Amino acid sequence: MTIQRMDNVGIVVDDLEAAIAFFVELGMELEGKALIEGPWAARLVGLDDQRVDIAMMRTPDGHGRIELAKYHTPAAIGGVPEDAPANTLGIRRIMFAVDDMDEVIARLRTHGAELVGKVVQYEDAYRLCYIRGPEGIVVALAEEVG
Repeated sequence: MTIQRMDNVGIVVDDLEAAIAFFVELGMELEGKALIEGPWAARLVGLDDQRVDIAMMRTPDGHGRIELAKYHTPAAIGGVPEDAPANTLGIRRIMFAVDDMDEVIARLRTHGAELVGKVVQYEDAYRLCYIRGPEGIVVALAEEVG
């Protein structure tokens, strides 16, 4: 076997607390927070004098995690606009299965989230949508139908 599982997806943010609140509202659980710094961390990521706060978010089933990172030093580097379209190079979205898409959308809107396009139905299988949250983070939602 080449891998055991996907452990987590890393997302660099400027406002760590807003990102945590968004993913908690989505239904994820805050697993823990930590300050990461020191020579071992600098060697790992190739950034000298790294100082970063991280928050590990876990899906309710315990199988998926997101690592949110707020860099203090060196400062985070921008470049991709927050409203980058779906065909922009790089990781564009993370998809979550939900029970009630309309209810999740309504809750996420209280955190400033907006639909990227529209809620659509794919055949008789799924309702799907993309939502842009804080700092341009895009999540896709999938609700099984039928």
